[in-house]
Amino acid sequence: MWITGKVVERIDWNSKLFSLKIDAELAPFIAGQFIKLSEIHDGKRVARAYSLVNPPQSRYLEVLAVEVEEGQLSPVLQSLKVGDDIEVSATAAGFMVLNEIPSDELQGKHLWFLATGTAVGPFISMMETDEPWQRFEKVVLVYGVRAVEDLAYLEQLKSLQTKYPDQFKLILSVTRETYAGAISSRIPQAIVSGELEQLAGIEFSSQDSQVMICGNPDMVKDAQQYLFDKGLKKNLRRAPGNITVEKYW
Repeated sequence: MWITGKVVERIDWNSKLFSLKIDAELAPFIAGQFIKLSEIHDGKRVARAYSLVNPPQSRYLEVLAVEVEEGQLSPVLQSLKVGDDIEVSATAAGFMVLNEIPSDELQGKHLWFLATGTAVGPFISMMETDEPWQRFEKVVLVYGVRAVEDLAYLEQLKSLQTKYPDQFKLILSVTRETYAGAISSRIPQAIVSGELEQLAGIEFSSQDSQVMICGNPDMVKDAQQYLFDKGLKKNLRRAPGNITVEKYW
């Protein structure tokens, strides 16, 4: 089922990367879930999934997207202006959510978010709720991009550091240029080298860690394997573990 949403704000982070705030009557959702946006093209509906950046309590929906020149939908989204309409799925979906990870003695003390590019969106949604801060002693976001201009929501993330100074650690990875305070390693290599653990001040462990990974499929695959090598296990409903993943395209 589709509903009509209206763009109420847009943010252009760079020439390709942008956010849209949309006014639409979406059914209640869980932080970390995604919606679909769509348009009718040549008589057929073209739909794509976009994770919600906003927490459930927000007035407006918000998505972070990047224009893909050969894409069927993203150039349309890139062209949207305030006041334009866009079709939105009536309900959100997805299992990259905190209530899918263990909440008993298997939970552990530390929550790691590993994200590349626009996949930081669902983690921002989660961190703008109370749940991660109430459940975990430490929350670490590792946010990887190629260039500094790709760092969306940086001020919002810094404000979370100010709000939760003893709980939250933000680690930025910028791989194609130098940025003060950021590492230059790709996320999987920073796992192997121990760089992430050193910067976070905590270790990846099967006893204490929950790790949620979202982004580039190669990053997801490699990071997951290196965490397996450290003794962590994939989190499944039938067999709770430590690693929850979502490929972002």
